Amino acid sequence: MVEMDGMSDDGEELGPTGRPVPEFPDPAPLTEHGPARVLAMVNQKGGVGKTTSTVNLGAALAEYGRRVLLIDFDPQGALSVALGVPAHELERTVYNLLMDDGCSIEDVTVSTSVPGLDLVPSNIDLSAAEVALVNEVAREHALARSLVPVLDRYDYIIIDCQPSLGLLTVNALTAANGVVIPLECEYFALRGVKLLTDTVTKVKGRLNPRLEITGVVATMYDARTLHTREVLDRVVDAFGDLVFHTVISRTIKFPDATVAGEPITVFAPTSPAAEAYRQLARELISR
Repeated sequence: MVEMDGMSDDGEELGPTGRPVPEFPDPAPLTEHGPARVLAMVNQKGGVGKTTSTVNLGAALAEYGRRVLLIDFDPQGALSVALGVPAHELERTVYNLLMDDGCSIEDVTVSTSVPGLDLVPSNIDLSAAEVALVNEVAREHALARSLVPVLDRYDYIIIDCQPSLGLLTVNALTAANGVVIPLECEYFALRGVKLLTDTVTKVKGRLNPRLEITGVVATMYDARTLHTREVLDRVVDAFGDLVFHTVISRTIKFPDATVAGEPITVFAPTSPAAEAYRQLARELISR
């Protein structure tokens, strides 16, 4: 559930973002799947909740009957770990998908314990891809080309990007329809956002005219601190309606779920954290 934060002049309850929170009803079941909406989860600052948001948003979308493919596009492989996939033991990962013409996305996709949720895993091998891709023709389109065969198979493809704006992240932005920006409710998290939005604008203008910012999701929110509330107010001032009404609060259950190798919707399905990601999924579907 979203924490409420006072009343408007009209008597409406206000959420943490200072706006009335609409109702986001459970989405209707799908009778067919695809074409996929491709989202890049991007922020060049580390530790802002990109992987947490990718795995839990993906799992929540799958709960609502959507077929979801998660792409671990970070050499640290945190998304793979969060889903209990031993990527360091796999012969083929997203690195092979990018670098080996004989490797298809079906070759590297693995099922997860969550029905309807698949994963393209990553490990440290991916760190070599950024260097190797520099000499490739149309290097920014390597990931986009690889995703084409499965676009009609999934409803959502979510790419968990590394904390950088290098060639791998540009690949993700070139492949995506939309960008979701997880933003920690902390002052320094705001400082790099202009560089990120400038990068999105450049990729849109030069490589991918379909690219749009889908939304900004506030993470690690703590209503008890004035600093957190002030930062969220500034985020809303800067991005307006692009800021999701759903706010992800700080909780120890997220790292506990990661250790267990499960999404929060499985690890603690009745927790406020799980419900927050379900609401985020409903809000995303409604956009």
